[in-house]
Amino acid sequence: MDNNLSALTAFHLTGERPSGALDQLAQPDLRPALFSTYRDLRELRYDFPLVLVNGDSGGGFVRSLSDIVDGILQDRAPEGVAGERLRQHLLKLETAARSLVANNGARPLNEVWSDAERRLQSDADATTRQQLDQSLAQARDGLSFGGEVIDCDRDMPTRLITHAWTASQQARARGLGDKLGDLVLKLNDILNTDAEHIEAAVGPEKLKRTVGKSFEAEFDFGVMSRLLQAAPASDALPEARCKRINKLLSVFKAQRFLPLTEQGRKAGRRKAPYAFAFDSCEGALEAIQERLPEMAKLVKALAIAELEIANRYDPSKHDHFFRHFSHRQLHAEDFALFPSYLVCLHGDDDNPAERSMLWQALSSGLPVKVLVQYDDVLGADHHGGERLSAGIKGPQLAAMALGLGDVFVLQSSSAFLYRLRDSLGKGLASDGPALFSVYSGAPSGGPVVNNNSAAIAPYLKAAAATESRAFPGYIYDPQAGADWASRFRLEANPQAQADWAMRALQYEDSGLQRDTTDIAFTFIDFAACDERYANHFAQVPQSNWHDGMIPVQDFLDLDSDSAAAKVPYVWMINGDDALYRAIVEDSLIGAARQCRDKWRSLQEFAGINNSHAEALFVKEREVWHEEKERELDALRGQTVPAGGGGGAETPSMEPEATTESLSETAGETSEEAPEEKSSDEPYIETPRCTTCNECTELNARMFAYNDELQAYILDPEAGTYREMVEAAEACQVAIIHPGKPKNASEPGLSDLVARAEEFD
Repeated sequence: MDNNLSALTAFHLTGERPSGALDQLAQPDLRPALFSTYRDLRELRYDFPLVLVNGDSGGGFVRSLSDIVDGILQDRAPEGVAGERLRQHLLKLETAARSLVANNGARPLNEVWSDAERRLQSDADATTRQQLDQSLAQARDGLSFGGEVIDCDRDMPTRLITHAWTASQQARARGLGDKLGDLVLKLNDILNTDAEHIEAAVGPEKLKRTVGKSFEAEFDFGVMSRLLQAAPASDALPEARCKRINKLLSVFKAQRFLPLTEQGRKAGRRKAPYAFAFDSCEGALEAIQERLPEMAKLVKALAIAELEIANRYDPSKHDHFFRHFSHRQLHAEDFALFPSYLVCLHGDDDNPAERSMLWQALSSGLPVKVLVQYDDVLGADHHGGERLSAGIKGPQLAAMALGLGDVFVLQSSSAFLYRLRDSLGKGLASDGPALFSVYSGAPSGGPVVNNNSAAIAPYLKAAAATESRAFPGYIYDPQAGADWASRFRLEANPQAQADWAMRALQYEDSGLQRDTTDIAFTFIDFAACDERYANHFAQVPQSNWHDGMIPVQDFLDLDSDSAAAKVPYVWMINGDDALYRAIVEDSLIGAARQCRDKWRSLQEFAGINNSHAEALFVKEREVWHEEKERELDALRGQTVPAGGGGGAETPSMEPEATTESLSETAGETSEEAPEEKSSDEPYIETPRCTTCNECTELNARMFAYNDELQAYILDPEAGTYREMVEAAEACQVAIIHPGKPKNASEPGLSDLVARAEEFD
């Protein structure tokens, strides 16, 4: 072993740095090499900023700014030059709006839009100003809703989930409010009919019409009406029923589970409605326990009201039952009538009591929706690399919640929350408990900076956590079916079928020639973003590069004997985009393997690389081979040698002639009917590619660029059908055609095939 490799190996195994030979990652602008194209997110089109839509007019509770611009273009852009001009102007407007929102907190959409318009107008010259104003007016006409604009920052997960929960609450409130309003109307009709039917039946005019014109002069109908009204009515509403109905109306009026209506305000209801958002599970559970008697009282009133309206209430049968009805008789469908409870927590707060109450809330079966936001998933490096592997807190919490079985679980970094908005809404609208485990990628804002986010945007840090498998995304929906194949989905994880996502890194070599290499973004690359772990890396000058240095992803696959002579490294860049190799201390290698093993467990839950299925396949293949061998042996035993006895003729097999004949026939068939490309195969209209990088960034093994930097499908089986469909949806010029799925067992195929129809 030469001296260079010896020094590198010494650091890798012990963390010791020979004097002057190696530097730790001391440069504050060092970052993983794959970050090179993401220095300024304001110039890129991606999911952020988001608009939290007011009301129901925006096509969902949240929209991305890019989606809004695309929708306006689709509705308003004419064909030809005018349409292209509108497109260019709106894309500039989007860029200006994105820049205005970045790091500036939440702002109203109308305000951001107006500021972006003014910025474009101030930069326009006199010759283009008129056309710009026309485009902006067209775009403004297409903006049919308002809302709050938010960027991907520390507050975003709480804002988004609270907004989505509020939309879900409003839907529940409308359902219960409509039910109560209908019952109140019908109950009042019963009371009013009883009070008014006597007067209507024996009023002077009614009596006059019943007698007829021949005798109307003979009677004083006013006196007759008063006498009849004074007489007792045999069909009047029983007093007990009147009291029962009035009591029901009092319960409906006094309930505090719905916001005050205009009628309620006029009626002077004194007590304010209940609050359902909390900052602790203990507070939410206490509120639920206190309100259970009121819930039971309202549920009982609803049931009695329906019986009264149907005229089916039987005191002899129902009085006893409802007299003893309490909150202990409430069922899931009863809780579904009422608002759910939202609890927003910070997972970085180490509070054992709150953690205990969290598990109690999730285990209760009650509609408690808990957001646990993490701003730090690695933890401080107080005790070396072992602390790192144990400090990945977010994934552990969600994984433990999976074991409860009946809890809706959604885990995601903030970078992918918008893509999971439908699942987010479904979890918030579900009748049972739900856990939303989210990594923000942002600094905590506390006295100690807990990650190296000063130079890395929270969106990029959050996306890196998911891509590196440090904080993978998945959804567990207990109501989706009876098995794991129905309930569990890996979502928003690039190249989910692989251990690590592979990306193409383009760089300039020493000869100033452009070159490309495929590198993985691993857990170690994510740790390299965090300055607290700089002492686990060592920069290696190019003069000290050695053949014994290999990329981390390759090192992780080696056995201990093969790894003994190798040193793992990751690619890093500085502020000038200069490439560095940084070797990795062994404790991080152990943490990366642990992260990979947990990822593989999640893959198995999702039916990817399932060890049971693979073992069964191997076993069945062996059985198949054994059966074929037995069949061949039986055929060989039936063959009679040419000189053998037995008077029957032995047919000549002539294998060579047969093979030649089959080959000739196949050749003729091929010439006559050339193979046609199946319409089920995926393809890209390569000549129309605009090199937007959407598909290649999603899966560089499935999609690649040709020499003209136009995309084509490199290997359709190098990823999932979901990735193929997502690439088609992300393509800005709609040139990707997903075809039909190749893996019939891939989860969610029915939905994916429906989404793919738009592009085929």
